[in-house]
Amino acid sequence: MKSYWFLAQAGGTSHPLPQDPLVLAQRAEELSTTGKAEMPEWEVAVRCGFAKDRSEYLDILHRTAMYLAGIRLEKELKADQPELIQMVKMLDQIDSVINLVSESAVEWYRILDPAFSRKSVLPQGRKLRDLMREGSDDALLEILDELDRLSLCRSALAKRVTAKAAEVLPNCSALCGGLVAARLAAEAGGIQELSVMPGSTIQVLGARNALFSHLSTGSPPPKHGLVFQYSGVHGSRKERRGRVARVLAAKLAIAARIDYYRGEPDPDFIAKAREAIRNAGRANDLDRR
Repeated sequence: MKSYWFLAQAGGTSHPLPQDPLVLAQRAEELSTTGKAEMPEWEVAVRCGFAKDRSEYLDILHRTAMYLAGIRLEKELKADQPELIQMVKMLDQIDSVINLVSESAVEWYRILDPAFSRKSVLPQGRKLRDLMREGSDDALLEILDELDRLSLCRSALAKRVTAKAAEVLPNCSALCGGLVAARLAAEAGGIQELSVMPGSTIQVLGARNALFSHLSTGSPPPKHGLVFQYSGVHGSRKERRGRVARVLAAKLAIAARIDYYRGEPDPDFIAKAREAIRNAGRANDLDRR
């Protein structure tokens, strides 16, 4: 018995479906997954009573196709989480603004307090702004207050990015933290793009300049990019970092596939991956024994 997108089958018989785009789109999806769909035949549709003539059949087919395209597009957008990517981009832009304005504020304060220029080591962030408040004029004080507010906004957004990443990238987040996982997805161009990348590419994501320098001048290749932000990498001894980054990236390549296609945490995989990453960090100590 032939299967068509406009016919339902039950008990060995076929009957025409209602002209509802949702119902027809669901039937088309069902047939596309089973691979049993026949080539559309408007004569069959007219003969069984689904449509009055070829014109009506084509009109229903067009409406159903547009409806189905909308469903698939919405599904793809949800799967790739463009909101998370935009949140990461906004976070990076806020960081750039804070850094740029902070540097200008320091230069301004050095004019007001020449002795400040002789300090060899300066605190960072809020401590630096509190230090500059003493002796600042009203205009600079307003700038410092704005930096405080922007820093609070940045902290709140970072928490939201971490929470969102834990929701849509549960396995990647479990391995390297939500913020690093989100940055990797943003640098890759989306979760789908990240899911098809090999570990070797994920390892150097975010090290574009160093990679370009290696290819153009023959300088040493980068050992890590954004994965360096993971504490297990930057917290390791220098001689261990390359190995830890390599193992982490390999596990993230698998985690990204699980996140994209299944969208839920895999406790067994996470436990084994974490153990492999820890072992990579211990390997150098074992080699010395």
